[in-house]
Amino acid sequence: MIDTGTLWIVILALGAGSFALRFVFLGLVGDRPLPGWLMRHLRYTAVAILPALIAPLVVWPRATEGELDPVRFVAAIATLAVAYFTKNVLAAMITGAAILVVGLGLLG
Repeated sequence: MIDTGTLWIVILALGAGSFALRFVFLGLVGDRPLPGWLMRHLRYTAVAILPALIAPLVVWPRATEGELDPVRFVAAIATLAVAYFTKNVLAAMITGAAILVVGLGLLG
């Protein structure tokens, strides 16, 4: 259990960090044109963030106390394969979710 003072410090720090990050783009840059190389890199931000959020859930899932779960791993691999070959995010997400649900239903 975290004490109340530490919790508020973390909440305020996260709020300040979030505001500062948004202010850099909205306040300082505003509607000025950005260089092409920066726009190209910003386009891949979501592609970089989503795997960073999902990878720990696949490799060290809390549901299995950090042990690699074959069902989650297979669902992630199938999702990647469908996304790579079809270039369709919705098809990849549905495939991964279906394999995860069916796999967890069959194997527990």
